Amino acid sequence: MEVSEYTEYDATGLAELVRGGQVSAAEVQATAQRAVASVNGELNALVGEPFEKPLDADGDGPFGGVPFAIKDLVLHAEGVPQGAGCRMLGPGFPHPYDTALMRRFRAAGLTALARTATPEFGFNASTESVANGPTRNPWDPTRSPGGSSGGSAALVAARALPVAHANDGGGSIRIPAAASGLVGLKPSRGRVSVAPDYSDPLLGLGIEFAVTRTVRDAAGLLDAVHGSEPGDRYLLPAPATTFLDAARPPAGPLRIAMSTTAPNGAPVAAACVDAVRAAAEALQAAGHTVEEAAPEFDVAAFDDANLKAWCSFLADGAYGAAAALGIDLSTAVLEHTTLACAEYGATLTALDMYGVDRVFNATTRSLAQFLTGYDAWLTPTTATPNTVLGHLDANDPSLDARGWYDRIFTFAPFTALANVTGNPAISVPGQPSPEGWPVGVQLVGRYAGEETLLGLAALLEEALPWADRRPAVLAR
Repeated sequence: MEVSEYTEYDATGLAELVRGGQVSAAEVQATAQRAVASVNGELNALVGEPFEKPLDADGDGPFGGVPFAIKDLVLHAEGVPQGAGCRMLGPGFPHPYDTALMRRFRAAGLTALARTATPEFGFNASTESVANGPTRNPWDPTRSPGGSSGGSAALVAARALPVAHANDGGGSIRIPAAASGLVGLKPSRGRVSVAPDYSDPLLGLGIEFAVTRTVRDAAGLLDAVHGSEPGDRYLLPAPATTFLDAARPPAGPLRIAMSTTAPNGAPVAAACVDAVRAAAEALQAAGHTVEEAAPEFDVAAFDDANLKAWCSFLADGAYGAAAALGIDLSTAVLEHTTLACAEYGATLTALDMYGVDRVFNATTRSLAQFLTGYDAWLTPTTATPNTVLGHLDANDPSLDARGWYDRIFTFAPFTALANVTGNPAISVPGQPSPEGWPVGVQLVGRYAGEETLLGLAALLEEALPWADRRPAVLAR
């Protein structure tokens, strides 16, 4: 199989070729390895070298033979080192078991070839760690592919892989999807199990899934991996049929809220506003009602609580790792802002965290009440199409914890709300910017309402076709 042919297929298409005997799984994987090698020198999307051999997977799964990669954070595979983008962890530490989602990825047939880059402990909307260097955007290598799932997004956008693992604690699936021209679905809290290591990672903010090139891949993959494990805190209802069946333009008229104003007052680029308005016009042309509206919540309290949630999680991870290694935390082993956030997190008390819970509860109920009147809420995904590399430098010594938080969420002011509330949200490519960069538009749905989001995303995929666009760095 030639790379030029391979890059024309999404994960569903490749799986169909393998099932039909038109190409073998081994041929597809060998082609994928060549494709990854052809772009990684420019993109710096991998951590370390590709695996000596692809990880075992079930060839009879719905994505049997499809090449894949795992982000170097949270999810892990037996025997594969994990470094979380951090110098302190060196080449990484192998885990003796698969996480539940890794088992499900294998059962789905996805064959992991490598680890993908992440910023240090995932707390960045760009992927440019001291440990691994900057990961570059295939559409413009002077720009960031977003973060924290930027390594996965860069490889999928360059068509070196059709799909890759990603996770999202404040937008880390949707932000790189927007910057890289991909589909980024953040499922509802509890839809995809985080067993056995967590019950609610990042106080419930952290969600596991993937970045894909097409809506049907996101839907089909969710069919393959959703569901609880014994001991999970959440038991969500399964879809009425399948998520893949839901991934088609909805026939009935839906009521959709639209907002282009950032909740925190951050300036929003004209290209992002224009992309949302073009998406709204496409939805209206399909018979849906779109009106300007946004949920009301205490933004100052939200930001304070979100910062405390992130910093407490960083403190737990960083101080725990340091204790295990028998070292002290310092800028010799952590980036400046990571250290500042961990130190702030270590000062927080149980009373502080109960206060966080109260704010999260009030915010969740505000969004839920708002969505009783709407089927979905349409916004930009980010406030600008992307950022230049270096703008989100986590090693900037001038920033304290709050300064770093504000810099990240000035770029991405629309994404964190759905992490706090647990609602599903999806970013899809909208109308491109004048420079030709991808621009993401976000849809937020009711809790456990992925079917509606996938249907609306499929509508926009048809109305605003992006499949024929090619990035500057394309697998060859």
